[in-house]
Amino acid sequence: MTNGKSNGEAGTSQALSSQNVKALFDSVEAFLFDCDGVIWKGDKLIEGVPETLEMLRSKGKKLVFVTNNSTKSRKQYAQKFQSLGLAVSEDEIFSSSYAAAMFLKTNDFPPEKKVYVIGEEGILEELELAGFTGLGGPEDGKKKVELKPNCLFEHDKSVGAVVVGLDQYINYYKLQYGTLCIRENPGCLFIATNRDAVGHMTDLQEWPGAGCMVAAICGSTQKEPIVVGKPSTFMMEFLLQRFQISTSKMCMVGDRLDTDILFGQNSGCKTLLVLSGVTTQSVLQDPSNNIQPDYYTSSISDIFELLGP
Repeated sequence: MTNGKSNGEAGTSQALSSQNVKALFDSVEAFLFDCDGVIWKGDKLIEGVPETLEMLRSKGKKLVFVTNNSTKSRKQYAQKFQSLGLAVSEDEIFSSSYAAAMFLKTNDFPPEKKVYVIGEEGILEELELAGFTGLGGPEDGKKKVELKPNCLFEHDKSVGAVVVGLDQYINYYKLQYGTLCIRENPGCLFIATNRDAVGHMTDLQEWPGAGCMVAAICGSTQKEPIVVGKPSTFMMEFLLQRFQISTSKMCMVGDRLDTDILFGQNSGCKTLLVLSGVTTQSVLQDPSNNIQPDYYTSSISDIFELLGP
């Protein structure tokens, strides 16, 4: 993977304008979009998104959706896009749930080994599609532990990997199960879909992200995970295989500096920060921030409006 600009070399971001939008547009063959905070917030579509995506497609640009949210599989994401009136196929979606399954596949994870999931249906579905047996997930969200004398918590010794993602059903049972697998099963992998601090689980506010679930397991195992979602460039290998486009002709569009923009820079893409999600302009321009995108703008609909008819 060719590295792009490192954090400190990125220089100052340019506000997207009618003067520079055409140069960016003409230099890009594929636009990579984050989803939460860029396309939608919770289940609410961000204004101007349908027209913008339609315009980009009509001008021959490839569109790819790269999301760190592991709660859904690619199939479930395709259904969500459809429910919001957007025609997006599974082949255009790269989720961190898919990345976790693909990491195991490309690293020849033994099919007889099981995978314990601290996460939701998306991870379990992608594991099954890749031929692996997943345990845990939402089902274990209903389980309780009894902390009493002579109580031994049993876990499956054939678990060879623990995958941790966003989990609204996280509990003490899951934390103990994942911890025992990583600490006691020889060679057990600890994989994180991502380490996002917060996310737009609803349209009105941010909620704790997968980062706090991952941190809990880091704390109990004293181990650091293999991160497969952004800003890790692992997903980019699959994007390159699928689309055969140089990263220099891609533009990563996202609302987070430390995941989306860093992913783009690490991969050698152009980068565009939108201020419709997590990152504010004051955070971007704070002297302590050393991750500078090439461009920034308020929303992806600005691309549509600035380019004109």
